[in-house]
Amino acid sequence: MSDAEENPLGETEEDGETEMEEEEDPNYYAEVESMQQEPNEDDTVAWRDSQEEGEEKERKEEPVREETVDRAGAAQEEVAAEVQEETTVKPQDVTETVVSLKRLTLTDPQSVMSETSPKTHGGGESKHSLLSELSSSLSSQLELLDLELPSSKEQPMSSPESQSSGELGDDTDHVPQDELGQERRDLEPEKGETRQEKRVSYLTEEKKEGQPEADIPKDSLVSTTTEDILFQKAESASVCPLTMTWSFGWNSSLPVYYIRDANQRVLLYASAHTAVIYDVFKNSQHHLQGHPNVISCFCISEDRRWIATADKGPNCLIIIWDSFTGIPVHTMFDSCPEGNGIRAIAISRDAKYLATISDAEIQKVSIWRWTLAVETPACTLDLPKEYGFQNYLTFNPTNNKELVSNSKTQAIYYLWYEEGDILTHSAPLLTEKTFNKLVGKFSQSVFHLNLTQMLSATMEGKLVVWDVDRPPPSAPTSVGLPYIRPCKLVHLQKESITVLTTVDSYIVTGDAKGHIKFYDHTLSIIHWYSHFKLSSIRSLSFSKTPATPPTENSNYPPDCTLKGDPFVIRNLVIGTSDATVYHLTTDGTKLEKLLVEPKDAICAISCHPYQPLIAIGSFCGMIKVWDYERKKYLFSRVFEKGLGVQSLTYNPEGALLGAGFTEGTVYILDAMSLENQIPEPFKYSTTSVTHISFSHDSQYMATADVSFTVAVYKVKVKRGQRVWEYLARLRSHRKSIRSLLFGVHLDSSEPRLLSLGRDRLLIEYSLLKSYRDHLEVLDIHRTDQGSYPTFMIWYPPLIKERFLLISNSSYKVKLFNSTTKMCRKTLLGPVYGSPIEQIQILPVKTTVELQKRYLVFINTDKVGLQILPIDGNPHKTSAIICHPNGVAGLALAYDGHYAFTAGGPDRSVLQWEINLSALEAAVSLGGEDLTPFYALVSGGREGKFYRELEDYFYYSQLRSQGINTMETRKVSEHICLSELPFVMRAIGFYPSEEKIEDMFNEIRFSEYVDTGEIIDKINLPDFLKIYLNHRPPFGNTMRNIQKSFDILGYTNSKGEKVIQREDFLKLLLTKGEHMTEEEMSDCFASLLGLNPEGWKSEPAASSVKGSEVCYEEELPDEITAEIFATEILGFTISPDSRQDPTVSEVVRNV
Repeated sequence: MSDAEENPLGETEEDGETEMEEEEDPNYYAEVESMQQEPNEDDTVAWRDSQEEGEEKERKEEPVREETVDRAGAAQEEVAAEVQEETTVKPQDVTETVVSLKRLTLTDPQSVMSETSPKTHGGGESKHSLLSELSSSLSSQLELLDLELPSSKEQPMSSPESQSSGELGDDTDHVPQDELGQERRDLEPEKGETRQEKRVSYLTEEKKEGQPEADIPKDSLVSTTTEDILFQKAESASVCPLTMTWSFGWNSSLPVYYIRDANQRVLLYASAHTAVIYDVFKNSQHHLQGHPNVISCFCISEDRRWIATADKGPNCLIIIWDSFTGIPVHTMFDSCPEGNGIRAIAISRDAKYLATISDAEIQKVSIWRWTLAVETPACTLDLPKEYGFQNYLTFNPTNNKELVSNSKTQAIYYLWYEEGDILTHSAPLLTEKTFNKLVGKFSQSVFHLNLTQMLSATMEGKLVVWDVDRPPPSAPTSVGLPYIRPCKLVHLQKESITVLTTVDSYIVTGDAKGHIKFYDHTLSIIHWYSHFKLSSIRSLSFSKTPATPPTENSNYPPDCTLKGDPFVIRNLVIGTSDATVYHLTTDGTKLEKLLVEPKDAICAISCHPYQPLIAIGSFCGMIKVWDYERKKYLFSRVFEKGLGVQSLTYNPEGALLGAGFTEGTVYILDAMSLENQIPEPFKYSTTSVTHISFSHDSQYMATADVSFTVAVYKVKVKRGQRVWEYLARLRSHRKSIRSLLFGVHLDSSEPRLLSLGRDRLLIEYSLLKSYRDHLEVLDIHRTDQGSYPTFMIWYPPLIKERFLLISNSSYKVKLFNSTTKMCRKTLLGPVYGSPIEQIQILPVKTTVELQKRYLVFINTDKVGLQILPIDGNPHKTSAIICHPNGVAGLALAYDGHYAFTAGGPDRSVLQWEINLSALEAAVSLGGEDLTPFYALVSGGREGKFYRELEDYFYYSQLRSQGINTMETRKVSEHICLSELPFVMRAIGFYPSEEKIEDMFNEIRFSEYVDTGEIIDKINLPDFLKIYLNHRPPFGNTMRNIQKSFDILGYTNSKGEKVIQREDFLKLLLTKGEHMTEEEMSDCFASLLGLNPEGWKSEPAASSVKGSEVCYEEELPDEITAEIFATEILGFTISPDSRQDPTVSEVVRNV
């Protein structure tokens, strides 16, 4: 018996609970002890053995391969017989253990045979015969081992070189906008196709004597790597327009793991949707990218080789990575189809099994045989709601069939019967009456070192000890199920226990006070670290290498025993709640800070205008400045509690840093020391300061806050010194301010200030006419009609005319003349799931680069790149997911080489390297002239839609010349501008009068700056571009119609939003672009089929005059959105299961 078994738990709570007696099954524990004494070879060692055997086999076969051509046939038969003999498996050998086939990568049977067959010089028939024999042998072998050999119709698991980049999502990083919807659907298998095509897995179980081995692909990094080469691989040139190169910050809600020691110090942690492997000594990161959502949990195997990551959100994934190479070896696509992702994950000590708990209302526990590349879990168990939300899970280190999980109120023990794939559980309810004491909420649970008990830590500083009663190993499931029962409650300490784990022969706790304590198997304290003054412990990860025995030069601290022996323990990495990571060297008790990052949301980032510096501000009050080229932290400042950094901006000279805070304070700081440059901060707002902007000469600074107010500050010279003073503020908007922008007047060097709000107002202020407490408004202009603006920026001077670029919520980008505020162009912007949120023009340093400009944008969760000038070409844009939970900020390096995105609640800032040549290549592949635009219409250039457009276009020429004219027809390639709205409506686009006026202005003044001429006609190619850029990007949807009825209507007795007939007619006559009575009557006559020829569309007389329409007979008393769309407008609604119902194009009830 071990010490843990000879000394059962004998300590009770100090307050004196009654101790329950424990019963032990000596036969069972003897068996467990013998199992522990069996050597458990490492996968890597076993693989080396197989490699050596393979090399010996190759040396034995070499003479056979060198036979002459005359003896080739005999040599082939001899080799085939030899291989057939080697691949024969005795049944008794198979039944001893689950076979593993040493890193076998299943591929097409022919390719498998070509890898395993010896090289011969015989004819095709002999080779085919040999392949057939090998195929038959391997098939029977796999059947004997209970492994399925994939059929010829299936592509099993792709070889590792197909994903050698190490990033699962690189293939879908940049796609044209019109293909974006296919981006995720491509991950789904087509009908009749097995998902195993998309699986990659490597079987890594132990090898028994006499077990066959399969040839290992020589070009597989995962199979051939026996040590860490992650940071030794040469960096390859990126083929993506945007490549993540660094991650600032980490998710301190998740653990940090110590995965390499000795000569390296390598950590593993999560940052947004990426797992980061960080080499501290080399200051280098490797990113495990592939998740579409933020990583919710992850774990690592005992040998630190295999990493399992899982996310939470739509299309959630579980990915297993090889930490030696950074390659994803297996992906589970449908891990939680009915839930919202994975809440907890654990991997067994031997790395054969993976266990997960879903993040759903009804949580599901699943166990996966991931090494077999299976598509479904081996067993699942639905947990009742009464058990609470299970958020922690771990395996028994000595038995990979046992697990324990806990919620705040319930601990659950699981036992997996592998023979029948049955997962049983025991979850006794624990109340205050159980021990007549307050237990507290559970934090984490582990299996006790004595193998007979479990421990659950609570937030009251106590440990609940559970006795585990197991049936005999040979007993069937029906005889009895295992169960646990609460044995005792041990009050260890006053502080809340936040971490509970085991290492070597110790039970380890971390608590809310930052203390780390070590106990033996009797829960007697052996040692503790309490003098470091850490914040609450979130994770403890010990080195894989055991501690070195004490010597004369060692400086281990003494333990708490009477002998005072040296306390020898492994080095460890500590993660705390304030987002700090420490490394503790136990020999000498040396504590080092490895990471100090913001613990709250990051919304403020700004790059220095001419140095490689980035300032990062967090809601926790920290401003931190990095050198992003050397990846080196420079300096920081933490403001007093309650001051959260909301916005940051460097002034154009780079000497000052403006900072806006969540409670309305504005600081002006020295850019190199973060010291105050004003005696007292400005406090003229009571709400969060969302925008800060400096004028080009740094004479003015403007801010905008959540209460829709713009404030202006000005520099004055007093006693020879520049002093910042408050000038004025104005509540100029009715909704949130989206942009605050300084510019320069065209006829002078005086600055100009503009603000853009969600209320669709573009407001310009007169700084020269403003004085103390009075901010003069120069001009107010409405930018949009139905949608709202999202961002504003100065358009680079690619042409003579000066423009303001404004994006809106309808995925459009508009160019406004900077002086007249006339909308000069409307263009289709990037369409990547959500509208643009922010835009910045990529800086250039040479005059040559001024001829080719680019912009960087962010939307809800992506960062993208676009080539200027904007013309609606979808191939000119590229985007990649950067922060699945939302992007909060964007900044660009002064030289245009990098973009930075802030993740807000995910507490990270990502650095992206910009590769312009990759984007240019995508544009060239997309085609020239109108080719990219043809792909945006149904059927393309030869489709029905485009043919109808041509017919309408040329019919419009006839119509403008008169249908019944007898004069000679003038055939032209153009139509008059007056015909444009009729053709637009004929093909299913129904622009408002304001949009029609914008189209007219866009065409009329398209050449005015260059030639001074006004255009009054348009050809078909230009018409197609105008149509594609102005039409709604997703067509006419019922959502928009229903939204209008929700605003204008009322709820009737059936619960529907309706508008009364009289109110409906009144709205058409008085609101918006209202109609006259004659126009309204003629429209209804055509729509209701009373005027088949159409309203004023032909010279022929109408059969029914508009004034003769009887609305009481033709229109219902109550009009719903559906009645309006189908019965009045004559549309058909095609419901779509993935999106809102879409109104089909031009289906009239005529």
